[in-house]
Amino acid sequence: MGALTLETIRRAPKVLLHDHLDGGLRPATVAELARESGYAKLPTYDVAELARWFVVDEPGADLVRYLQGFVHTIAVMQTRDELERVAHECALDLARDGVVYAEVRFAPEQHLERGLTLHEVVRAVLDGFASGAKQAESEGHPVVVRALLSAMRQAELSETIAQVAVDLRDEGVCGFDIAGPEDGFPPTRHLRAFHLIQREDFHLTIHAGEAFGLPSIWEAVQFCNAERLGHGVRIVDDLTEGHGGTRLGRLSSYVRDRRIPLEVCPTSNVHTGAAASIAEHPIERLRRLRFRVTVNTDNRLMSGITLSSEFADCAAAFAWTLEDVQWLTINAAKSAFYGFTERLALIDGVIKPGYGALRAELEPGREV
Repeated sequence: MGALTLETIRRAPKVLLHDHLDGGLRPATVAELARESGYAKLPTYDVAELARWFVVDEPGADLVRYLQGFVHTIAVMQTRDELERVAHECALDLARDGVVYAEVRFAPEQHLERGLTLHEVVRAVLDGFASGAKQAESEGHPVVVRALLSAMRQAELSETIAQVAVDLRDEGVCGFDIAGPEDGFPPTRHLRAFHLIQREDFHLTIHAGEAFGLPSIWEAVQFCNAERLGHGVRIVDDLTEGHGGTRLGRLSSYVRDRRIPLEVCPTSNVHTGAAASIAEHPIERLRRLRFRVTVNTDNRLMSGITLSSEFADCAAAFAWTLEDVQWLTINAAKSAFYGFTERLALIDGVIKPGYGALRAELEPGREV
């Protein structure tokens, strides 16, 4: 089989664990909602120009520049109709890209400016996911989209948001997260929220090891009992090279041994300055060392990507095969905050048959 094409990867079933709702709007939707709501602070209302403005790929870009776009997307996500539309389009866009299961996160506390309650914000998003998934299925692209609720680590609402996540766990919320600046805001500031989630036998992922290093990962894992690490790529700081190959430190050994999933977002890491380029990104090193690596988008609008294009860029850089993409996809499915029976059905009933059919088509005569 030759090099993987974007179209081949688009047709492959994929699983997405780390995608921000407010980082994935369609540029046309941002402009339209801004006009309808009277929001006058967009840098431009020309859709093509706006799309280019949002993509943070200029030399020297960093996390501060990357975050500027969220001021505008959040501003047009303040009513029930706005939230439901954005969530509907999110589910539909992911399904059309070949995503069969997604966990999309957002911070409810950022959508209260027009009088909604936290529960109303979440229910609007869940309704949007449901209607988007229904349309996607009618188009022949079935998808399951569930919500992860994020609390902002620089704020003081984490315990409240954790309780909302627990309240709505049977309506489509699959877990809890903290997001925002790592440096200066360690995860241990939010132990009460994490302990609430744990007491309720619920699921927890933590942004750690993106813009800050090993101490953030260590606290997330050892104090907060994170089941997954959002990004987590700075775990490579605990790897050393020698004549005998790569030596893992105690933290990296623990993360690998426990099969703690890494929600890796390569293009986002390049755009925020955490990696110099896709070719130099540590995802391949971590994959070869058999960490539980998963591939994710983070913010599709700000990075100008889809999950398919993310896989395609990595495949081109690291000579990944279809088998590699399947392995990474199964990693994600195993790591999903989804019931065990549902995960097995996803892997055995959707993912493996989907890749098997692609291989049979691309390599006629090969036994699959």
